[in-house]
Amino acid sequence: MSDQNLTVTVENLRKTFQGPDGGEIAAVDGISLSVQAGELTALVGPDGAGKTTLMRMLAGLLKPDAGSLRVLGIDVAADPQSVQDRISYMPQRFGLYEDLSVQENLDLYADLHGVPHDERQERFARMLEVTDMARFTDRPAGKLSGGMKQKLGLACTLVRSPDLLLLDEPSVGVDPLSRRDLWKIVQQLIDDEKLSVIVSTAYMDEAERCAQVFVMHKGKLLADGAPDALSKRAQGLTFTAATPVDMPARQLQARLIDVPELIIDAVPKGGNVRFIRQPEAEQARLNDLLDGTSVEPRAEELEDAFMMLLREEEGETETKTTPKEELEKSAAHTAKDDGKPVIVVRDLVRKFGDFTAVAATSFDVARGEIFGLLGPNGAGKTTTFRMLCGLLPATSGHLEVAGLNLRSARAAARARIGYVSQKFALYGNLSVRENLEFFGGAYGLSGKALRNRISASIEQFSLDPAAQSGILPAGYKQRLAMATGLLHQPEILFLDEPTSGIDPLARRAFWRTITSLAVSGVTIIITTHFMEEAEYCDRIAIQDAGEMLALGTPREVREQAGDAGADMNSAFIAIVEQGRAARENKEKAA
Repeated sequence: MSDQNLTVTVENLRKTFQGPDGGEIAAVDGISLSVQAGELTALVGPDGAGKTTLMRMLAGLLKPDAGSLRVLGIDVAADPQSVQDRISYMPQRFGLYEDLSVQENLDLYADLHGVPHDERQERFARMLEVTDMARFTDRPAGKLSGGMKQKLGLACTLVRSPDLLLLDEPSVGVDPLSRRDLWKIVQQLIDDEKLSVIVSTAYMDEAERCAQVFVMHKGKLLADGAPDALSKRAQGLTFTAATPVDMPARQLQARLIDVPELIIDAVPKGGNVRFIRQPEAEQARLNDLLDGTSVEPRAEELEDAFMMLLREEEGETETKTTPKEELEKSAAHTAKDDGKPVIVVRDLVRKFGDFTAVAATSFDVARGEIFGLLGPNGAGKTTTFRMLCGLLPATSGHLEVAGLNLRSARAAARARIGYVSQKFALYGNLSVRENLEFFGGAYGLSGKALRNRISASIEQFSLDPAAQSGILPAGYKQRLAMATGLLHQPEILFLDEPTSGIDPLARRAFWRTITSLAVSGVTIIITTHFMEEAEYCDRIAIQDAGEMLALGTPREVREQAGDAGADMNSAFIAIVEQGRAARENKEKAA
């Protein structure tokens, strides 16, 4: 392959940072790779793999310690500005100007990139359409939801047409409909303009779109190749187990994933459980584990190969999940089930001026239930979530949490709930232990009780008490946020997109923890944009434009979408599109 066909060439690239103990951490450790021009290329790997560090070096924002790096034929270390003049780079935390409107942000980035005025309107219109933000051009960026900010960030990145586009996890916090639309425009740019795109992603279905995938781990390259070629690593080892009618899919998944000597990975999908068996697993022991469950072979996918590679590298120690008995101790003070719903919502309404964010929503949640609150960006689910937590008063309606009316006893109700926010409200300059001490004190814990709970949490979530929380990988920040939310042993745990930006390995461990908490009697309310995670829920609600579109078990929601065997991603998109079509017809009739 000639250099003219390559957009990136990397040889023995190395970048180190000083660790908290003064030692060196190799974020990128002797990587060599090449990326072909005019193609879509993916970087995948768990938290701390070095993907973002590599991206920042490609963009000329970090200088390598060793090795060579050429982008678009230019030595990046010698001439970073020439590279930056020809690329567009969207980092994980895109720099929007929150006091400026959506349109003013687009204008500013067009100015920065030198986009000719006669090209701007067409480019702006295209970006606003695909991100569904044409209605919000006058809204300040600071007033947008997290997902809408991400979409605006992509629109600003694409106000010009670069020779190379670098996207660092562009769909974190973005719902399936928006994610589909974002990828449509990326693919169109590749097809129409022969644009080269390098994307880092936690979504394996996004990586499957790519011509080439590089799997990274702790700064090294584990494997690379076309998705189909990588998938073949799992050939003959992938199966689907039919979940018994009376058993939640997560229960069968937990049973399988808890036996790593037989099962490499297991995840609920379409009401069943997809799993990868160990190549050397004894069939007799596997049969005992499956206990008569109907099993069918299935075609291997990229995520199967990815999970196999990570399990081989990580080993059991680093993928430790919290044992059920430890979590039952954590939830020892949870109130016993009296058969009454732990959350009661009746005709809940929230208005902001003339805008109705939530319209007449009603549902109940039982004790020990995992309840998923889903919806596109701007659907009203975060507003509903904040009202349930007691963080935002309702305009009207009845809202009861843990037997307490939130209108008259909000403080008492909040003392009985735990909350993990979308951005993990941790103090980055404090250590893990100091964060736990602070949050424990905020929850009213002190003395020996606080010390005991902190020690138990550090052990349960495999945390380093001395580590500075601000520099932890995202997966470990998630563990710490979970530990702070559970310190006071709440009856109800609210999780606001807790797995956003977290790799599949960390998500499996997270959901194993949640399953155990539900068994112990803790009620879980969760919002998520990973539709596969809805399969872990007992029931889910789908909202859009403040209205409830669907409410029921995952199977009932898939049936409402028209296919009980569909994956939840497809069901979600179908239900939201049906709801929007019905709303448009109603508006036309009026």
